[in-house]
Amino acid sequence: MAPTMEDQQMMRGQYRVVVIGSGNWGSVAAKLIASNTIKQPIFYDEVWMWVYEETLHTGEKLSEVINQTNENVKYLPGIKLGNNVIADPDLENAVKEANMLVFVTPHQFVAGICKRLVGKIRPGTEAISLIKGMEVKMEGPFMISKLITDMLGINCCVLMGANIANEIAVEKFSEATVGYRQDKEVAQRWARLFSTPYFLVSIVQDVEGVELCGTLKNVVAIAAGLVDGLDMGNNTKAAIMRIGLREMRAFSKLLFSSVRDSTFFESCGVADLITTCLGGRNRKVSEAFARSGGKRSFDELEAELLQGQKLQGVSTAKEVYEVLSHRGWQGLFPLFTTVHEICIGQLPPSAIVEYSEHTPNFSLVEGSALYY
Repeated sequence: MAPTMEDQQMMRGQYRVVVIGSGNWGSVAAKLIASNTIKQPIFYDEVWMWVYEETLHTGEKLSEVINQTNENVKYLPGIKLGNNVIADPDLENAVKEANMLVFVTPHQFVAGICKRLVGKIRPGTEAISLIKGMEVKMEGPFMISKLITDMLGINCCVLMGANIANEIAVEKFSEATVGYRQDKEVAQRWARLFSTPYFLVSIVQDVEGVELCGTLKNVVAIAAGLVDGLDMGNNTKAAIMRIGLREMRAFSKLLFSSVRDSTFFESCGVADLITTCLGGRNRKVSEAFARSGGKRSFDELEAELLQGQKLQGVSTAKEVYEVLSHRGWQGLFPLFTTVHEICIGQLPPSAIVEYSEHTPNFSLVEGSALYY
């Protein structure tokens, strides 16, 4: 029997993947993806990874070392990415054959990257964002997935979850959530690309809910780190996490009425919040900030503690505060407001446990009775 059109497409390796970003999480994403593309015929074997070129202390170029050693020696040392991962410092060249774009860079760089890609990507290309953060424009908050969609004219799903990259790199069990807008088949393809026996991916029709969970939990993690730095203990930290989850849900539903309550019980929601407040980089740097009494800046501590990785929580807290202040919502979100004011030095670290929790007017939010 002659092969069907679908069989022919599968034999050709219909889907070509590029990972845009090569930091800690980007390198782990490339490893996950490469383990699947080599096994599944619908994907082209080779996975391209765009590398923001750096010169290492040895004088070698990072992209060249990755290709020689199959290892990102700066951001994920000791982990083999897969022989089918190809590092490329030329963004336009890296994406030219791809029709599946995986965005995984610090959120503040996305607009500049997309600007460079306008007119350079293939028709019918799909994207997914693993990026936790948002842009704030004059008209209001702008999710990174929407920024990619609007700038490049392509559909963009999101993947978020309780995903500390170094644990996934050594194949400890983890979960993640793909949020999609309309096309379930595309979401299932993304899940197929990422899923492994140790990395289970589910899909949810709620892009904004999934993405906002991944974004806002970093602000709560700053608060959790402050509690750790103040040696306040587990009861206080649990209270901060509960208040934070409440504010995450309320903020998300005020911005997007389509956000589903059930999303907050997926990996992207409560699970990501827990793991980030227990072990993420935002918690780590925030703890050091509190132990210094707020005398050392977050920028200084980021440079000292993260070896080139970027902190997202402080910038996200600023962006969230811009939305709150513009809409007069500070009183509804005392935790989010306090975190930002501590980050900019307006309040001391101890303010995180000193503020009086107001009774917010959650009647603005559908289903608010769940809060009381």
